[in-house]
Amino acid sequence: MPDSVYPVATRELTTRRKEAAPETHDAFQAFSRQVFADGALPEKTKQLIAVAVAHVTQCPYCIRGHTRLANRRGASEQEIMEAIWVAAEMRAGGAYAHSVIALDALAAEDDQRGERRPALRAEPSTASEQEESR
Repeated sequence: MPDSVYPVATRELTTRRKEAAPETHDAFQAFSRQVFADGALPEKTKQLIAVAVAHVTQCPYCIRGHTRLANRRGASEQEIMEAIWVAAEMRAGGAYAHSVIALDALAAEDDQRGERRPALRAEPSTASEQEESR
């Protein structure tokens, strides 16, 4: 990843990371092997999930690594891209779903001003709002 805010994960840096906390490093590596081993879900599916999650967490190292691993486990370019689109929808869907929190806050403001819109807010939604409404 030249010209990036992220350094290239060189052998020297990965060795230094391992030497800084060897037991934890080894435990994490064992955990990772176990998580991605074939089980109820095949490894290919787990790698596709990892590709999607990597895009949501926006980790360039994870995106690159898990995309390669998914491909090596038989995932096609189309399957990988479809997993990425699932991630994009879930990320956007979270913003959409949480919009009700903003609308609820606006409704609470309306209530404070005596401009209640019953279609938006039937009851106070938090304990502090219940106290305020008494």
